[in-house]
Amino acid sequence: MTILIILFIGLLIINMPIAFVIGISGISYFVTSNAIPLSVAVQRVVSQTQSFAFLAVPFFVFAGNLMNETGITDRLLRLSRLLTRTLAGGVAQVSVILSTLMGGVSGSAVADAAMEARILGPEMDAKGYPKGYSAAVICLTSLITATIPPSLGLILYGFVGEVSIGRLFAAGIVPGILMMTFLMVTVSITSKKHGYDLPEPNIEKASAKEILEDLKTSIWALIFPIILIVGIRFGIFTPSEAGAFAVVYALIIGVFVYKELTWEKFKMSVVNTVIDNGAIILIISFSGIFSYVLTYVNAPTVLSGFLVGISSNGKVLTLIMLLFLFFTGMIVDSNVNILLLTPIFLPVVQSLGIDPVHFGVCMMTIVTMGCMTPPVGTACYIVCGIMGISISDYVKHSIPFFVAVILLDIVLVLFPQLVLFVPNLIFN
Repeated sequence: MTILIILFIGLLIINMPIAFVIGISGISYFVTSNAIPLSVAVQRVVSQTQSFAFLAVPFFVFAGNLMNETGITDRLLRLSRLLTRTLAGGVAQVSVILSTLMGGVSGSAVADAAMEARILGPEMDAKGYPKGYSAAVICLTSLITATIPPSLGLILYGFVGEVSIGRLFAAGIVPGILMMTFLMVTVSITSKKHGYDLPEPNIEKASAKEILEDLKTSIWALIFPIILIVGIRFGIFTPSEAGAFAVVYALIIGVFVYKELTWEKFKMSVVNTVIDNGAIILIISFSGIFSYVLTYVNAPTVLSGFLVGISSNGKVLTLIMLLFLFFTGMIVDSNVNILLLTPIFLPVVQSLGIDPVHFGVCMMTIVTMGCMTPPVGTACYIVCGIMGISISDYVKHSIPFFVAVILLDIVLVLFPQLVLFVPNLIFN
């Protein structure tokens, strides 16, 4: 086990791709230990992906890429501008609203951050925002995408922990809206304090007629998460079949409704989907080896005993686990954290009587925030690279937004009904 830990940390330090980090370090235990045949490692790689529920992941990735090519993004952007034109920090507020609306389309925080950096970054520069502030807003607001269904992180958590994906989707709605509120307040406070993009004194609020007109063109994106939850709730389709439905839905909207999905855009979506799914499936496959070793050495039971020894209060222990996830998120990819730590933490959570759906939403918020934190944060490096700024400048301006997200997660831990109200209402 010592060799596994040393290899894992060492390979991370030399910046080896994360899939090979967990694969090589996991298989090292089989090589150095005579307790388990090496053939078991090969079996775990194959068996990890042999699940009908797992089909939801590649389908939703494909659907997200298709929807980004259908013109939905432009329509949601126009609606976001309309809703925020009288608010302090106008373009920054657009980023918050757009991320909330895009949560029901892409399901990927990193994809959302990259898209907004290209679309809103130049406009924020023209409005006089410091580049570090622009990057912080774009990066941290994309975190909303991790909770609004169909979140890829929630699908992975449900797949690994055998938790109802339908309930997880429903549970993400209220936290997603609350995160939007917390971040909009943060943008408003910081913009007023520094004088960023304040509204013109004579500008009028959007009228009901204007909003209704924009809603008409955006409605196909806005009702998509609702269709998924209702379909799963009434047994019209399983989560995996919902992924297939999402692909067909995106094709219909792109070809017959908006008529913007060309053959070239379709081919580009397929290429991007193959690349995205290749990375995800490789990580999932190799995580089977690592997870098996952790279970074999009884890591979940050992950790459970250690945590219960600290406190028997479920909320206190949940906060401790989320603090641990916050730090691991800084050095390990969010998908890897979900795949490796869900089997360890979930038994502890369930033994304390905490609803796994509640814990999953809280966990997903903190784990995905790892994409926004150096030294390994994928989203922050992509956004900073697109906008041409240093990581240190980004970190300096991002602190108020990190504080807002952490405060929200504490609220969700202390008041679980904020998370569970909708799934309990829908799924009884």
